[in-house]
Formats: sequence, structure tokens, C-alpha cells
Amino acid sequence: MEILTELRRSEKPTSTALGYFDGLHKGHQAVIKEAVENGKNNSLVPTVFTLLQSPRTVLRGEESRNIITTEEKLCILEKMGVQQVYLIDFNDIKDITADDFVKDILYGCFRAKHISCGFNYHFGAGAKGSGDMLEEMCKSFGISVLARPRVTFEDSPVSSTRIRECIINGDIRSANNMLGRRYGFALTVVHGRQLGRQWGTPTLNQFFPQGLVKPKFGAYASVVTVDGKQYCGVTNIGIKPTVGSEKVLIETWMPDYSGRELYYEIIDVRLTAFIRGERKFSDTDELKAEIIRNGDYARKIFREEC
Repeated sequence: MEILTELRRSEKPTSTALGYFDGLHKGHQAVIKEAVENGKNNSLVPTVFTLLQSPRTVLRGEESRNIITTEEKLCILEKMGVQQVYLIDFNDIKDITADDFVKDILYGCFRAKHISCGFNYHFGAGAKGSGDMLEEMCKSFGISVLARPRVTFEDSPVSSTRIRECIINGDIRSANNMLGRRYGFALTVVHGRQLGRQWGTPTLNQFFPQGLVKPKFGAYASVVTVDGKQYCGVTNIGIKPTVGSEKVLIETWMPDYSGRELYYEIIDVRLTAFIRGERKFSDTDELKAEIIRNGDYARKIFREEC
């Protein structure tokens, strides 16, 4: 998959999906799948046009609260069959008018023959361009447009905002359902204080990435992938009030793993269920006992889901 960070003219005509795709949830996936399928059927390059940062962060100064990292987004897009991604700094396009966006970017740069977008897609300076406008404006350039209808979960539209709320509240099961995959992280394992090792519950320590929405602090059942094999995990996310931590940490104990050390490796951890909120224990013995109990519950979840 080719990744372009500037608006360079595509070598071949494209079928292009438009969107920030900050969560790559089921609604986003429907848009991208349509562009990929159209590309394959019409000998067009399956392409995605997306942004390095949220327009809200640039225009309103809002804190970035993405659901996935850019690296994970690109990895998922490649697995979906996307062959070309325009990953553009929003500052470079925020002042382009709707007319120029269609003429200079979609037609001139992407050489688009087909466009796929969401039902609520907006474009151009001030987000003045709507999906209906896009379809009408693209006609004169011979570009077909398909706006995908909303995807629902429990009778309400799937959206990144809704998924963020679920993550913040610890409702990982609902978040996973709307994402169409397990929410989690692929991060480098770092050295910790090795307290878990002393207790017989050694953990993988990973720093929580900047720019992502923070899940409810506490313990989760998780699935950890090491060398292509899945293991049951107990993942604690927070600031470790019992023993203290200055940064938000992700600590994962794999009760049934007995392999090699994993320091400095990128390990994938996916959350499956919320177990309990973060709290301060009276002493380390009480904390250790709670970790063991959490491990028993996580094993049960792992058997059910894996």
C-alpha cells in the first residue's frame, strides 16, 4: 500500500473513499469496502483520502481523542485491500473551497472515477459542502458518488462519538461491537518496577499513547497476541494508586504465558470486558489477591470468546 503525505497526482484513476475515519468503525468500513469493491470491479486503484489530525483539533483547539493510532489505521486499511492512501495534514487543505476540492483534488489529483463517503460527509472550507452537493458537483467531471447510509447498533447510529463514550465509561463490549473488532493497542513493552514479578504475576508494561481517548481506569479482561498465538490477559489501565505512577500505564498479566521476555517488542493487547474500576488497596497483599481473582474472571471470558 502506497502512503502519500502530499497531494501528488495519482498515476492511475482511482475509486476513492473520503473521511477522517478516526475510529474505522463499522460505518467507516462500509464506506471503504464500497470504494475497494468498486475499484476492483472497474480496474481503478482502491484509494483512501484521510487526515493526519482531526479538523476539530485544528479549527477549535480541541484535545485529540482518537480511537486508534495512525499506524493502526493504516494497517487496517491495507488489510481491507486499499492500495493507496493520501494521508494529508488538515492545515494544507482547510481553506480550499468546495468547488476547488472537487476540481483540483478529486478530479485533478486523485483522478477519481468513483467516490464513496458517509451519509454525513462534509467538505471544503467551513465544511460547506454536503453529500448532495458532492454528487451534483462531481457529475460535470464524470465522477460517480455513493454516500453510504448510516450503520446502526441497538437502534442508534454507529459513530466515533458514541464509541468514545463507551470507552470512557468502560463499556468495552459495546465499543467492540460498533468497531467490528476488539479495541486495544499495539505498543512497545517497556521496563516497569517489576512488582508483579515479585508477586508471581509479571506484567507487560506499555505507556498509554498520547492523542487517544483514555478508557475508564481499571482492570479489563483482554486478549494478548504473542508470536501469532492468543493468550488470556488481565490488563490494568491507570495511574496505579496503590503503588503510584506519574503516567497512565497499561499493565497486562498473562496468567497462562510462560515464554520469553518481551521487552522492547511491539505486543498487541485487545480489551474484551471491563472487570472493575481503579481503586487504592490497603496493602500489596490485598492488591495481589485481587489480581488473582481478576485472572480467574479473565480466563472465563477468554474461554467464551476465544
